[in-house]
Amino acid sequence: MAEIYAQTLTEVATVIAEGKLTAEEATRSCIERMQSTEPAIQAMLATRFDDAIAEAKAMDNAGYDSSKPLWGVPVTVKDVLSTKGVTTTCGSKILENYTPFFDAYVVQKLKEAGSIILGKNNMDEFAMGSSTEKSAYHPTFNPWDTQRVPGGSSGGSAASVAAGQCFASLGTDTGGSIRQPASFCGCVGLKPTYGRVSRYGMVAYGSSLDQIGPLTRSVEDAARVLSVIAGHDKRDSTCSDHPVDDYLAALASRGDLSGLRIGLPVEYWGEGLDAEVESPCREAIKKAQELGATIVDISLPNSKHAIAVYYIVAMAEASSNLARFDGVRSGHRSKKTDTLLDLYVQSRTEGFGEEVKRRIMLGTYVLSSGYYDAYYRKAAQVRRLIREDFEKAFEKCDIICGPASPITAWKQGEMSGDPLKMYLLDIFTISLNLAGLPGLSLPVGTGSDSGMPVGLQLLGKAFDESTLLSSAHVLENHLGRPAMPAL
Repeated sequence: MAEIYAQTLTEVATVIAEGKLTAEEATRSCIERMQSTEPAIQAMLATRFDDAIAEAKAMDNAGYDSSKPLWGVPVTVKDVLSTKGVTTTCGSKILENYTPFFDAYVVQKLKEAGSIILGKNNMDEFAMGSSTEKSAYHPTFNPWDTQRVPGGSSGGSAASVAAGQCFASLGTDTGGSIRQPASFCGCVGLKPTYGRVSRYGMVAYGSSLDQIGPLTRSVEDAARVLSVIAGHDKRDSTCSDHPVDDYLAALASRGDLSGLRIGLPVEYWGEGLDAEVESPCREAIKKAQELGATIVDISLPNSKHAIAVYYIVAMAEASSNLARFDGVRSGHRSKKTDTLLDLYVQSRTEGFGEEVKRRIMLGTYVLSSGYYDAYYRKAAQVRRLIREDFEKAFEKCDIICGPASPITAWKQGEMSGDPLKMYLLDIFTISLNLAGLPGLSLPVGTGSDSGMPVGLQLLGKAFDESTLLSSAHVLENHLGRPAMPAL
């Protein structure tokens, strides 16, 4: 089988099940691809090649197990997810030497499904960034153009999937950190409903916003991975016991888009949207109409407040979550200290990067006495209004569509001096996290000027990932999947 690494997860899982490919062959193909492409894209922070090959050999010797849907399939995971015996740094120097003694729930589920984990993906430090330039170790580069960013904070995961280093990766999405890099790198990125996937073993950024989801090369691949990681986990108090749908059956049940109502928010299709992004997204909507969908104009009036609300809520929660990394209980401990106060100050000064410090300070400020009511409480109230906007919109439509990002991937360093400008580019993704709803980024073409991938974002009702996946699957079948970038 030529170019094993270039196949989709579904294709590889199928030929493995048919006995035409071994787990070791699939694993070696991805490892060789990773070794050849990693100097250019730098998507990884840790690898476990020897262990992965040993696991693949043991699986081949034991024989194929049909009860494991990802048997023998090599994958990667974002370095914010705990992995037993493998460093979990969150892209930060403060956790440089942290090696967990347990697996995150989703990592455990991947292993139980038979997948082989090749390593940990690079990321913006503590998931705070939109370009994977904020990693404490090195930036990651976009496989389509290594002069450009892959998006973030799950940029390492998106780049790894797009480059053929693995067949799927797990990322995390706090304000668009799965969907935006998926859009920039031309792959499928799914952010499930809040509570659909357990966050046990994930190092938290914004606890009421974070959600784990897959990045893959096809919608069917995303459905397969979600089927493995979704479900109730009693160790996560925010994890829902809502029944898990049969996502693959949902894909098979829809042949076209007849009867589907697609809402187009006026706020997502106006000022600030680049023409090279709007054009392929409009073409995808036109194709959806040809396939039987009905287009409905809707409004999400409070989305204009989403950026302000998100950065108040997220930074406040980050300030609280990252307080544990103090050089005493956990994390890097400075050697340049004489007093207890010095220990705290120096350890956090040395361990945290500039962006993390900025967000901790802003979060502490909005939670401080005298400012809590003016900022955090008000943000929580507007957050509820944003969710109500979605509830009203979904009375008129089944899914909502808009661009995943107002622009395509920018060049490395182009926005590093203006963090506020980068914050504002999350305008189309952030509202979904505030409302706790599911969203999917589907590659629909490339920009006419940049030649970079463009993603259409599909937003759905709570726990209705089936409609999102089945609709995206139909569109994908008619639009086609992007070719693998030349590296």
